[in-house]
Amino acid sequence: MIVVTGATGQLGRQVVEHLLKRGVPADGITAAVRTPARAADLADRGVQVREADYDRPETLRSAFAGADKVLLISSNGPDDERIVQHRAAVEAAREAGVALLAYTSILDAAASPLALARVHRDTEQAIAASGLPAVVLRNGWYTENCTAALAGAVERGTLAGSAGTGRIASAACTDFAEAAAVVLTTDGQAGRVYELTGDTTWSMPELAAEAAARSGRPVAYADLPADQYHQVLTSAGLPGFVADLLVDADVHISRDALATVTPDLSRLLGRPTTPLSVTVGEALQG
Repeated sequence: MIVVTGATGQLGRQVVEHLLKRGVPADGITAAVRTPARAADLADRGVQVREADYDRPETLRSAFAGADKVLLISSNGPDDERIVQHRAAVEAAREAGVALLAYTSILDAAASPLALARVHRDTEQAIAASGLPAVVLRNGWYTENCTAALAGAVERGTLAGSAGTGRIASAACTDFAEAAAVVLTTDGQAGRVYELTGDTTWSMPELAAEAAARSGRPVAYADLPADQYHQVLTSAGLPGFVADLLVDADVHISRDALATVTPDLSRLLGRPTTPLSVTVGEALQG
């Protein structure tokens, strides 16, 4: 049995879909979710649904019971909370005796300057200390991180950020999800670490230009000082800790912290990663 945590989230739901496409029987997949009612559509298709609340370790233990493999998708929230949650999940997987724990980490976790990396470094260390057979999926930047609010930027004619002309080797969420499904259905994964990026790089000015080309409307990139960009994000309703992480990421992107390109993702997929233009088109159609 393969357990996917966060299975109603953007990544987790797509992992489940890719597992099904790869021929895993629906009853061989468990969607571990905080709110089981949100996974009713998966249950209707034969996927097992179990409650798994990162803040309630007892639910994690029952969710992982009988699992052969667990995909631990990193949680959302303030860093200190996430560290506690992830450690609880690792301990639950250890108690369940899973044969393989897969974890969605961050690109170059050990050396990454991004504030996001602290949680992932701690979780990787907890996994190593647990003694569990494990595989680490160090996901690079999701293109959707930058395209989620693109429709609004087109309406305003301005895409704001603090990334300068730094380059980003991103990939689409579906690429990372499919890669996770490949790893979960392929033998010999224990001990592997994948550094997963897109095949090419792009910059925020290029994203604005692509949005303009796709929409037929002028879109300019406005590069802002970090404090101003933070204000833009919080004014749009984002929680402060989320704005902190996004601004920090942009500042480091401006220094090419996410410009590294590796072949790991396209090799797992057996195809090129999804081009920026495709994800932009999907964002604007939505």
